[in-house]
Amino acid sequence: MSSTGRTSEPLSYWHATGAPLVPGDSLPEATDVVVVGGGVLGVWATYWLAKAGVDVTLIERDAISWGATGRNGGFVGAGLVAGIGPTAERIGEQAAWDLWKLTEDGCEIVRRVVAEEGIDCDYRVPGSLGFILGDADLDARRAGLGELAARGITAEVLDRDALQSLVKTPLGDEIAGAMFQPNSAAVHSSKYLSGVAAAAGRHGARLCRAAVTALEASGNGALVITDRGSVRAGRVIVSVNAWTDELVPALSGLVVPVRGQILSYEPLPEVFTTGGGAAVTPTGEYWQQTPDGSIVIGGCRDDAPNKDVGVRDPVPTSGVISRIEEVLPRLFPKLEGLRVAHTWAGLMAFTSDFLPVAGPAPGMPGVWVGGGFCGGGMSFGPRLGQLLAEAATTGATPASIAPLSAERSSLTQLTDTAMYE
Repeated sequence: MSSTGRTSEPLSYWHATGAPLVPGDSLPEATDVVVVGGGVLGVWATYWLAKAGVDVTLIERDAISWGATGRNGGFVGAGLVAGIGPTAERIGEQAAWDLWKLTEDGCEIVRRVVAEEGIDCDYRVPGSLGFILGDADLDARRAGLGELAARGITAEVLDRDALQSLVKTPLGDEIAGAMFQPNSAAVHSSKYLSGVAAAAGRHGARLCRAAVTALEASGNGALVITDRGSVRAGRVIVSVNAWTDELVPALSGLVVPVRGQILSYEPLPEVFTTGGGAAVTPTGEYWQQTPDGSIVIGGCRDDAPNKDVGVRDPVPTSGVISRIEEVLPRLFPKLEGLRVAHTWAGLMAFTSDFLPVAGPAPGMPGVWVGGGFCGGGMSFGPRLGQLLAEAATTGATPASIAPLSAERSSLTQLTDTAMYE
């Protein structure tokens, strides 16, 4: 299958170098489960349902990975967006670590299934560096690693000398050191998710292209209404992330679109041997160098009006892109030859407590919903897709995702940048 998609949206590096799969199956009149959305959660839910022999139909309005998954940084690493401490304050320490474990499981699923299904997606485990800027007590940072080690999580705080061995250009004076997580992986986002979708198809899933415009849910199933006809489904999984409120109105203002802007540089000889990230701005920056030598870098939402919260326009802006172009020269002043090849944007979805939603859709019997990954969908998606597939099969929500309920007390209206205060 070839790529199309909405031509008004700039192609990401991933889409330009790995054409996403475009669903081509015909809509059935009826199916056991409909999965709405061909991003990381929807594709993985479809994969697990198909592997279990369930009659499942994925409906995507564009191409696989056309949303946030194909417009991201390409990282697959365990962790919670807000960190363990703030998450534990909201939901309890054990619940926070249990969610961390879901992301670890998700990363392991990616490793295993990519190998089992023979998915060619540049999967590798280079590790990741969280650069520490300014005056910093590295020993104090090291002291905080004890609990991670006790839970089997490998991490190390590197000083400048150790860090320099992993970066093939001189470090700028602003860099004090880095947190190194050696088990973090990276992929070619479009090739990866299209590969999982193709595997789901081989296992019996239908992959259909249509825009879902409404759901009519009842205790006896749901009618999925699209621009190409309607499908009767026993159960439905809604996994449209930034567009969640269009199909699940109860989540309006709770799962909110947030635009992320990103660019890629033309290929260079190897500079970065790992993934990288730094808080050059309060909302953070991230980058990786791909196997072809391109450097993909994004962030700087702090420079956008309202930090791009609530923005649904997937087109980059000159102000934020210009700021992104300043990041690597600032941190690595002797890095030369940076020439922009692609600029693009993607729509993530955020929540007020930085945790995704996964569970029954409020007021919609037989419908489950997942989204609001706050930029962490690559690690959460594979395992949550598996758990939502289980829910759609059994009709019961797994206990392990109870903290992610759409009706949890920590989930409140997100209309501005209060989440950064």
